[in-house]
Amino acid sequence: MNSFISSSDAGRWRRFTGAFLATAAIVLCGIVVFAYAVDPYDSGRSSLFAKAGVRPQGPRTAAPSRGRDLSYNAAIVGNSHIQLLSPEHLKETTGLDFVQLSVPASGPKEQFVIIDWFLRHRQNPAKALVISADESWCGQDPAMPNTKPFPFWLFSANPLEYAKGLVRYDILEEVPRRLGYVFNAKAERARPDGYWNYEQNYIDLGYANDPVLRQRLETRPDADKTILPSDPMKGKWSFPVADKLKQVVSAMPADLAVVLVFPPNYKNYLPPPQTSRAYKDEACKVALRAAMEAHPKSTVIDWRVDREENRDPNLYFDLTHYRLPIARKVETDVAAALRKLR
Repeated sequence: MNSFISSSDAGRWRRFTGAFLATAAIVLCGIVVFAYAVDPYDSGRSSLFAKAGVRPQGPRTAAPSRGRDLSYNAAIVGNSHIQLLSPEHLKETTGLDFVQLSVPASGPKEQFVIIDWFLRHRQNPAKALVISADESWCGQDPAMPNTKPFPFWLFSANPLEYAKGLVRYDILEEVPRRLGYVFNAKAERARPDGYWNYEQNYIDLGYANDPVLRQRLETRPDADKTILPSDPMKGKWSFPVADKLKQVVSAMPADLAVVLVFPPNYKNYLPPPQTSRAYKDEACKVALRAAMEAHPKSTVIDWRVDREENRDPNLYFDLTHYRLPIARKVETDVAAALRKLR
């Protein structure tokens, strides 16, 4: 039996392989070009299939559409720790049109990207920006690593990076969904202002009544409760997010009112006084406050402190997720701060 392949057979295989790869490349390019034209997440990069808004979906992929919506001149950026602030309530007290751009489980790296997206898509200057700075803003890694996947490519100013991001399986699913949304006059639209009241979701999961889940509120997560007479790291702390914040706010328009909020935590999540975590938290807040001073129209609201509301377990689902009564009070503080700034 002849075990070798003739030169003519080898040549045919090479031609076949070359043709197959060329065809695959053409098909892939065609898919990317078509996806670019369809603009599945309404990023504004193509007007061929333009229709306001997106179908109901998660905030990670809905944010590009909401963030460039010119109906809004103010934005709330953060994660679920600021998600309960209502754009409608803030409009009632400030007269500003707010959009909720918070993304659950996101950190400062993703949030800076969203801030940039919102500001560079204003035809008229934005009026206000509310930024949530939770404990993730006190990280020590200059890379500000994100703990959950995030579509950075979707917010990129580089068209090539965006096109490369379209090379993924879920785009094959989203393109027909987008077309269905565009051509169906009755298609459901995701809430334009991005507000999501997660209270019912927590209640359905038992966080309001389940004894085991309720008991978690009374369990402190601190591993080290050693009392220290002074901060051994005083003058040595480094907070890369504060450095980035200073860079970002210093480049913002001078007339933009910027409010940084340290969101509420339940009493048992607040670091015990005179512990390493408490010293770090305070040093972080000092650094973030100093960074905000780079912008002429800015202020800081601190709810991450020991206060009456943060001692009431009925106002919390877990150690860092509060309920609507606290959200309403934070909104009141934000509105008051904006009135002073403006």
